[in-house]
Amino acid sequence: MRKIDLCLSSEGSEVILATSSDEKHPPENIIDGNPETFWTTTGMFPQEFIICFHKHVRIERLVIQSYFVQTLKIEKSTSKEPVDFEQWIEKDLVHTEGQLQNEEIMARDGSATYLRFIIVSAFDHFASVHSISAEGTVVSNLSS
Repeated sequence: MRKIDLCLSSEGSEVILATSSDEKHPPENIIDGNPETFWTTTGMFPQEFIICFHKHVRIERLVIQSYFVQTLKIEKSTSKEPVDFEQWIEKDLVHTEGQLQNEEIMARDGSATYLRFIIVSAFDHFASVHSISAEGTVVSNLSS
């Protein structure tokens, strides 16, 4: 099976929830494949967003590109609906002055239909997420 970036909107994924939205920097920018676009928080933490794959996937590697994210929690669900999330990954990111944070995470037990990203804290009043890349394979389609 070939590995693909499961998070891309061109692969059918979508951001189904975000706790903040700026019309110039909407949450869809996280998965559009363009490193120039991004989603920004609008103050106060935690902030979160949920990515729906619309299929069962197995994630082997995550790459998160962001600015000012300090603590990030990632939860996953294998349900047909965005419920029953379980804690999966928690990372403290390093502050990188003037450049993107480029956090690579090798994933274990990466079966999911949804991922919830929770920005618990940030190095500034605002944070931005430029892209989420999830390398892996499609296991099966969701049956209705």
